[in-house]
Formats: sequence, C-alpha cells, structure tokens
Amino acid sequence: MSRIEARFSALQAAGRKALIPYITAGDPTPAVTLPLMHDLVSAGADVIELGIPFSDPMADGPVIQLAMERALEHHVSLSQVLEMVREFRTRDNETPVVLMGYLNPVEKMGYEQFAKAAAEAGVDGVLTVDLPPEEATDVVPLFKAQGLDTIFLLAPTTTAERARLICEQASGYVYYVSLKGVTGSSALDVTDVANKLDMLRTVTDLPIGVGFGIRDGASAAAVAEVADGVVVGSVLVNQIAANASNPDQARAAIAAIVAEMRSSMDR
Repeated sequence: MSRIEARFSALQAAGRKALIPYITAGDPTPAVTLPLMHDLVSAGADVIELGIPFSDPMADGPVIQLAMERALEHHVSLSQVLEMVREFRTRDNETPVVLMGYLNPVEKMGYEQFAKAAAEAGVDGVLTVDLPPEEATDVVPLFKAQGLDTIFLLAPTTTAERARLICEQASGYVYYVSLKGVTGSSALDVTDVANKLDMLRTVTDLPIGVGFGIRDGASAAAVAEVADGVVVGSVLVNQIAANASNPDQARAAIAAIVAEMRSSMDR
C-alpha cells in the first residue's frame, strides 16, 4: 500500500478528510522549503503537493506564476526539488509528497530516470498538469513500476466518458478542479462541486481531492463535506509573496492558515 493510499484509508477510518496544501519548491528561497514542509505537517497537512518551478505555468494564475518566478531566480531545478524531498524524508517518512508541475522538466530528465530518482528520493505521486491520459499510456507504467501514483486533473467540463478514461489511468487520488480558469480563481459553488462529485464517483473508487477557490476555514470545511480531500494553494503562496523579505513571518502565517482549515474541517 502506497503512502497516499494508506493516508486516505486511515483518514476514512477516522471519519476525516485530507488537507492537501500546495507550495512551490524554492519559493521564496530554497532554504525555506524544507522547514515549511515540516510546518505544514505540524499544522495538520495530510499530503503535501510540492510545485516544480517552471517558466510557463499555463494552468496557474498570477499568484503561483510569480512563485515560480521567485524560485527560478534561484535556479531551482527538478534535481534540487528531489533533493528537498530526500531531506524531508530524513525526518518524516509518513506524510505523502506529490510533485505537481509540467511535462517539460520531467521529459528533459527522461521519464524512466525521473521515476527512479523520484522514488529513491521518497516522492509518492506525480501530477503533471499538461500530460493528458491519451499521451500517458507509456508514462504511467514507468511510474507504477517505481511505486509512484499518477494523479490527473478533472474539470467542471469533463464528461463522464472522459472521466472514466482518466480515472482508469489514475492512482492515489484524482484532483477535481472546482472552477473553470486558473489557480487563484474565486466564486466557488459547493453545490456544483457536490453534483459533479456524485457523477465522478460513478466512474471511480479513488479518493477525490478538490482544489481552486478554497481560501479559508469556512470554504475548506464546506468542500470537506462533499470531497475526500481539500487542496489549497494560492492563499498560502500569497503569504510568501506578502512576506518574501521575512520568511519566518511567511511560515507562521501559512501554518496559521493551515491549522485553521484543519480545525474547521474537523469540527
């Protein structure tokens, strides 16, 4: 059983939902990422999504685009991101870590080499935003052979037929994008989300995490009522941008937001 599967199984047994925060590796500096990952766990994170810096993050809004730019100013590479995970594992061998990013860095490293290096570093899953299932038929077996879960996005516009195709390739969990648009979008409608998740559960038994538009404890708790996991990114990355010159203050602000979401979800 993978760390991701084990974590969702334990949460389900406890009647709780997964809190899945996202940060960009290397933002605002590489030295901040590792302590921030541990902060997230201490504050109540169940799974960490760690963004791989990339120069053209087309699915992301301005907040995460700027986070990528801050990380790339320090020349943070995919190899360095894997080293961050390796270091994280020296203290935490339980919390699942999912790498989230775009195809180019992985393709440049080579799929097989990446899969082996990621597994050796302690990565549990990979979410590659611009890898559609039709082009993943050779990639998924390489990842699976190394024990890596392949996580795909589902959108409000995804039909049941296509959702079934996507979920046949997926493992670990699937990530439902609750809104049309890029990260940082607003106007989350939990009723719409609930209706879509009802459809998705007819085509998959995998846990479903919901992201985009989750900004505070109230929205996290509302989504947790209908989803298996709550993914939160932009509101956390905003704190790094607001406190880029004071990383300790950014860490404290992010931990406070995550802790408040965890408390709200568990009430």
